[in-house]
Amino acid sequence: MKTLIVTADDFGADAKVNEAVEIGHRDGILTATSLMVGGAAAADAIERARRLPALGVGLHVNLAEGRPILPAEAIPGLVGRNGLFRTDMARLGAAIFFNRRVRRQAAAEIDAQFAAFAATGLALDHVNAHKHFHLHPTIAALIIDIGKHYGMAAARAAIEPARTLRAVEPTTLAIAALGAAPLARHLRRRLLRAGVSSPDHVFGVTWSGAMTPARVRGIAAHLPPGVTEIYLHPATANRFAGSARGYRYTEELAALTDPSVLETVRSAGVVLARFADLPRP
Repeated sequence: MKTLIVTADDFGADAKVNEAVEIGHRDGILTATSLMVGGAAAADAIERARRLPALGVGLHVNLAEGRPILPAEAIPGLVGRNGLFRTDMARLGAAIFFNRRVRRQAAAEIDAQFAAFAATGLALDHVNAHKHFHLHPTIAALIIDIGKHYGMAAARAAIEPARTLRAVEPTTLAIAALGAAPLARHLRRRLLRAGVSSPDHVFGVTWSGAMTPARVRGIAAHLPPGVTEIYLHPATANRFAGSARGYRYTEELAALTDPSVLETVRSAGVVLARFADLPRP
């Protein structure tokens, strides 16, 4: 059996993202989305999610961009002078690893984000992190430890099979996926040991921001056995506050609703699912 979870990240970042999530779920193959509880449009996202009961909504833990949940003075090691999260992820990652004070601040902010999600009343479908920051071993340990108190049952470990990518586009160089693979495999082992489900395969690393209809259709046609997640960044416009330069947001939305994609998923006998539908390890 081939099971496919299709996730939209950055839910709550902007109303244009939220609109795309609703369209992709209502009219397409989108089964899950990851909520940025501190996002500028989080309230709008939560309102939409409440009227979409079949949509699996998870927590998109964010330590890398935008405004934190806690006051800046409570987490000075995580933010810059503007009160927003630091953008120097490598140096911040080192500080979280080596500096106990910064590590405690990261734990407090992660806990605050889990608590903010719990306060929405939405069921916690899954957990992942903005810009895959949970590949960082210390951040992963904090999320696993804190998440168990909030009922975390599933999480993403972005293990992307290069063979499938090359079957879709033979000239593809999956450098990002191959570079992240050791950390992703280690993360998945830690999740499973903690009783947290995780897909066998994840697509969205190599073509992040460029998951076109042709690429999603190709992945669906060449799905490996087991549970696969495809994650995208759809929006109803290509430019909005906080949009990433070069991301093809509207094409990613089109990939969710394109008739040829829907037909490929149907004809391949793929079972669409949410993380909540997965068995616990």
